[in-house]
Amino acid sequence: MTILIDILKDQKRTLGALRAEALSDVWEHLTAQDILRKAITEQFIGDITLSSSFGADSAVLLHMVSQIEPNLPVIFLDTDRHFFQTIQYRDELVARLGLTNLVNLKADPAEAAVEDDKNTLWRTQPNQCCDLRKVRPLNRFMEGFGAWISGRKRHQSATRTSLPIVEFGGKHFKVNPLATWTAADVEAYFVNHDLPAHPLVDQGFPSIGCFTCTKPVAAGEDARSGRWAGTEKVECGIHNPIYGGDGI
Repeated sequence: MTILIDILKDQKRTLGALRAEALSDVWEHLTAQDILRKAITEQFIGDITLSSSFGADSAVLLHMVSQIEPNLPVIFLDTDRHFFQTIQYRDELVARLGLTNLVNLKADPAEAAVEDDKNTLWRTQPNQCCDLRKVRPLNRFMEGFGAWISGRKRHQSATRTSLPIVEFGGKHFKVNPLATWTAADVEAYFVNHDLPAHPLVDQGFPSIGCFTCTKPVAAGEDARSGRWAGTEKVECGIHNPIYGGDGI
């Protein structure tokens, strides 16, 4: 029985990887709006969500989604450590764009009480803190979906330069409609659609996470260099290749 399960898992990984590769090839030169529309209304109907940090660039995808399916589940990983400006910005965008299905996810209270009873985990073990407050809550919610939309872009950091339009992590597909976009593309979209900027952008925050782990970025630095500054950490974990596990 174990051998059969392993075979089925391998088959699912292979088929999923092939499907993701095929979609990436076809969608590579489409507009972000067309990629989103095809993902939401053709490929993953009723089986896809949008994960949004409500950060510096987030209004772009949120606006596009509002034009296609305003009731699409929009996931916000509420770590209880966001800048208050991010929470205000989240509420402003949801109301302004008419998004009707905001899902706030938090760490399991029992797990947090055991693993971070002193609220210092972000300092002593940042990877575990992200796992507790982001990875696990998202994994639990995504048990009900087969795909999710991410706002990552190839220009953002060295770890994202080869980002495909569609990925398969073993269990879930991930769609990256803005993968080919530059900072100039994002800025132009904000202007053309009169979208409000995150309040912290003008204060030197091109990438915004938790207030405990995010610092302003100097001119010319990597846009994400202010995230977990002073450490080797570059991702929170939800975008790691192992995300989604190997379940069938």
